[in-house]
Amino acid sequence: MTLTKARIIEALERGRMPKKRAARAVEDLLEVIKRTLVSGEDVLISGFGKFCVKEKGERKGRNPATGEDMLLAPRRVVTFKCSRKLREKVNGR
Repeated sequence: MTLTKARIIEALERGRMPKKRAARAVEDLLEVIKRTLVSGEDVLISGFGKFCVKEKGERKGRNPATGEDMLLAPRRVVTFKCSRKLREKVNGR
């Protein structure tokens, strides 16, 4: 099952945080992360991982419908690299 924003709020609520306060905390945290990534900065959460903004250059591509060659514009993408601690925990170590 996928962990959703609603399930995160429910988990905080079970930890005795009022639902409205939990929802606001989750929304605020996600907004800070989004703003930081949009500005081009990385987000490091110790013990969890690092979200990085990577620059992708212009490259050749192909339209799958027509097979026509085309140039794809440069763009920025977000990548995630998990921490060693998280990797070990996921792998049962």
